[in-house]
Amino acid sequence: MANVTHYFQSSTKDFTFGPWKLKATKDHIMKSADIEQLAEEMHVPGLPEMLFGDNVLRIQHTEGFGIEFNAKDALRRVRNCQQELVKVACAEEWQESRADCEHSKEIVKPYDWTYTTDYKGTLLGDPQLKVNPTTERINTEKLKTREQIIFFEEVLLFEDELHDHGVSSLSVKIANTDYLLREYSSRGSKISDLKHVPPPLYTDPNEIAQYLPLKQTMYEKLEFPNGMDGVPLSPSPQST
Repeated sequence: MANVTHYFQSSTKDFTFGPWKLKATKDHIMKSADIEQLAEEMHVPGLPEMLFGDNVLRIQHTEGFGIEFNAKDALRRVRNCQQELVKVACAEEWQESRADCEHSKEIVKPYDWTYTTDYKGTLLGDPQLKVNPTTERINTEKLKTREQIIFFEEVLLFEDELHDHGVSSLSVKIANTDYLLREYSSRGSKISDLKHVPPPLYTDPNEIAQYLPLKQTMYEKLEFPNGMDGVPLSPSPQST
């Protein structure tokens, strides 16, 4: 039987409509040496083992303003100065067994090893899109309707198995839409409070989210810079 080897193919997809251009780039995982060098530049002990440093999803107007999503900027938003760092279940037992060792009670350089980030994208251009709080919400019911999808892409920015203590991953998805609404939410819970949840759901963000209490929400609308007008971010003839 012949051996079959699957090779990853780098890809770049472009979609243009009116003055807008969407670009999705998928490339290889960064090499270990490059990840270590980036960690030194960012002054952190480590970075995700699967880091796609050249992956990017970009939405840009011909005038230059827009927004993009990339792994490096996302990791710069990891909260490494938080007072209470996440600990695994065996952490307290490990520390008790080393109670006589002063070094075991100290963290030389605290950092969030779960790579939790509040990254909401990187604004492009000068002037940039205006970011304003909004009461508008993403119409999730509309997203469920079966309409023709002219452009859809998902780009993985990083992923890490957290030393077999779970999974941390960050990806971004895009589909044709009528406007730019930015919604950020944070959910979290201790494992001890999730005993009623089947363990296989722990690593599925779409499934586990419904069991996690909401910690923080933020709703923003991205609008054209002052003095600039343009067509809505949608190729649909029903756009308003």
